[in-house]
Amino acid sequence: MSDEPTDTFPATERTTIGRSPLRGTRQRATANAILDEGLICHVGLTADHGPVVIPTTYARRGDELLIHGSPAATWLRSTGKGTPVCVTVTHVDGLVLARSGFHHSMNYRSVVVFGTAETVTDHGDKAAALDAIVEHIVPGRTPEIRPMTDDEITKTLVLRLPLAEASVKVRDGGPIDDDADYELPDVWAGVIPMTTTFGTPIDDERLLPGIDAPPSAVAYTR
Repeated sequence: MSDEPTDTFPATERTTIGRSPLRGTRQRATANAILDEGLICHVGLTADHGPVVIPTTYARRGDELLIHGSPAATWLRSTGKGTPVCVTVTHVDGLVLARSGFHHSMNYRSVVVFGTAETVTDHGDKAAALDAIVEHIVPGRTPEIRPMTDDEITKTLVLRLPLAEASVKVRDGGPIDDDADYELPDVWAGVIPMTTTFGTPIDDERLLPGIDAPPSAVAYTR
């Protein structure tokens, strides 16, 4: 049997959606788009002192997640030794205001990835992974900056998590009210759209004279 990933994630007990299952999808393309747009992931695991959820930066490289951290982080070191993790990325696209508090909701896109992470130990692969994380956050940035030194690479920890088991869920559209509530005469209902925007780049106070903001910063969008 081939180990090559298919266009869809397998259905597992952990990825089965119990509430509003029609909002779920197993399409990898949908998951990839959500992951590629995000900036922060939350890594959940059970550490020695109990459950913990940590926000950190990441990147998707093909069919794996690259998770960035410090070697001083105990949770990250334990994760790299084979601790099962749950990684989530969520976008909120709008606030859904219904005619009752019970039916208020949000429009969102989310990916929940399950698996066991491993530490990236090969020096060259680790350097490439760190460049991939920088490029994920600011596309086109790596050619504009100096390369990382060997010492900087050594002082950074990178985990690799296969994108093999994931749950994807998307909600869009307006509120879904009780039939009787649609006749309420004085209650507004609808959606407040939510978007992320980025401002004009601000020069560093110690920037040398004559250096303009580069294309990666001036044209930044997401």
